[in-house]
Amino acid sequence: MPQRSICVFCGSRSGGDPAYEAEATRLGRLLAENGWRLVYGAGDIGLMGATARAAQTAGGETFGVIPMHLMHAERRNADLTSFVVTENMHERKKVMFMNSDAIVVLPGGAGSLDEFFEVLTWRQLGLHTKPIFLLNTRDYWAPLTAVLDHVIEQGFADTSLLGYLEVIDTPEALAAALRAALS
Repeated sequence: MPQRSICVFCGSRSGGDPAYEAEATRLGRLLAENGWRLVYGAGDIGLMGATARAAQTAGGETFGVIPMHLMHAERRNADLTSFVVTENMHERKKVMFMNSDAIVVLPGGAGSLDEFFEVLTWRQLGLHTKPIFLLNTRDYWAPLTAVLDHVIEQGFADTSLLGYLEVIDTPEALAAALRAALS
């Protein structure tokens, strides 16, 4: 069986709660321990950097994708197994998505939300069947899931929308869900 790759969308900042970085670090280590390649935004800062450093330290492979205009701002990780520079953010998302078997979204800001909604929309439109997971560290994603419930309640989406993603509370439970989804 070929090596599986997990796309991780997450913040280029660490956030205000140390739990976010701690769980990103645990996830990076778990990806490596399961033999999964990390596909991520190539930055060496924030949760991106924490996830990648942990995966690398545990012997995992890393595939970074960064748009040209962020090369300096996100301080590209120089120790990546594979590295791609894209023209823009949209191309970055597409390359990350195309090189992965599952999507995981950690806490993050507008960029992480953009990435999440794009892959969720693609799934809703039937453009892919890859599993999508939200790592819900300290209920970070509770407001987002409330918005999705509201969208459904107001008739702008079918209840099937919620079936396209899974909200998981710990990196260990996420690793178990990934194993089940990828087997």
